[in-house]
Amino acid sequence: MKKILAIDDEITIRKLLQVYLGKHYEVTTLHDGLEALKWLQDGNNPDLIICDIQMPNMNGYEFVENIYSSGLFNHIPLLMLSGEEESATRIKFYKMRVKNFITKPFNPEELMVLIKLILEEEII
Repeated sequence: MKKILAIDDEITIRKLLQVYLGKHYEVTTLHDGLEALKWLQDGNNPDLIICDIQMPNMNGYEFVENIYSSGLFNHIPLLMLSGEEESATRIKFYKMRVKNFITKPFNPEELMVLIKLILEEEII
């Protein structure tokens, strides 16, 4: 089963991702980027990371910079979640090699399709 790391400081979003995605994937949810970076450094290796932008301790920008500057984790695709809808924000993340971007509130089915596209799975 493929593994997804979901990082969001909102407990309701973490629970939604855990319940909805947990039907098809092994899902780990964490509170912020700093906690997620430590989890990765402890030897965990997800197939996809879903990450919020606005978080305490280490926000999404800092997390992505850490992931992609590291030679250890830069192979893991990232999908960003955000309440920000500005094109400039999406462009900044795309330039940082983020695979996709979805705004909150989001349709869980749309998120599932994006995940399947990123992980190159069959879409039904």
